[in-house]
Amino acid sequence: LEGLAATRPTAVNLFWALDRMRAAIAREEGRATDARSFVAALLAEARAIQAEDLAMCRTMGRHGAALFPPNARVLTHCNAGGLATAGYGTALGCIYAAAESGRGVSVISCETRPLLQGARLTTFELTENGVDVTLISDGMSGFAMQRGMIDAVVVGADRIARNGDVANKIGTYTHAVLAKQHGIPFYVAAPVTTFDLTLDSGAQIPIEERDGDELRLFNGRRIAPAAAGVWNPAFDVTPAELITAIVTDRGVIRPVDEAHVVDMLG
Repeated sequence: LEGLAATRPTAVNLFWALDRMRAAIAREEGRATDARSFVAALLAEARAIQAEDLAMCRTMGRHGAALFPPNARVLTHCNAGGLATAGYGTALGCIYAAAESGRGVSVISCETRPLLQGARLTTFELTENGVDVTLISDGMSGFAMQRGMIDAVVVGADRIARNGDVANKIGTYTHAVLAKQHGIPFYVAAPVTTFDLTLDSGAQIPIEERDGDELRLFNGRRIAPAAAGVWNPAFDVTPAELITAIVTDRGVIRPVDEAHVVDMLG
């Protein structure tokens, strides 16, 4: 479990799931009569986590879809869909719910450098589910907003601090600044398990930094000198004041500040 936790220091949902499994292990160590019953109990807990996560995503989807205008054109970044959750997704769950309700929705998906989750995963999910999607490079979002092509932005989150600051895939902060400049609502969709109330602000969120070759190489081919220095944080932090609302499985937090975060989480 410690090895799994070390793989993603920013994403707090992983720690929530691992804590659930750690508690199940402790409980079953004194109860299980053999290895088969021990494994069966752990599998049951894992399936319960999966079912709970799917239910939270569907609830978030309904809350988020209500925030979009009819026939909304929505920008998203990275992948926060069924491939990143137990199913349905957080940010993409809002989009799916809007489509299912008949409100009409189309998506502009940023490619999400350097690993291209938006291009490889989000566009795949959306096309497979019959949602109209247009792929753009990360640097195009401001121009798309300037041209009036975007009605709202919705992204997922990897960790949310007590004051509402949000850590998400690198590039999210840039889209939030641009949305603010153009008067476009910027929404974050995340279950309550993504909040870390032990952290006062986003400045305390640990940010995973990844291998420099993710930028020096493209599709396995070198595009920059091996000696070139690289800074490659996987996440950035969007300040709460840039976020219009946070959509959770318990409801919508708006405005986004410590008082409203704590009130929603009880």
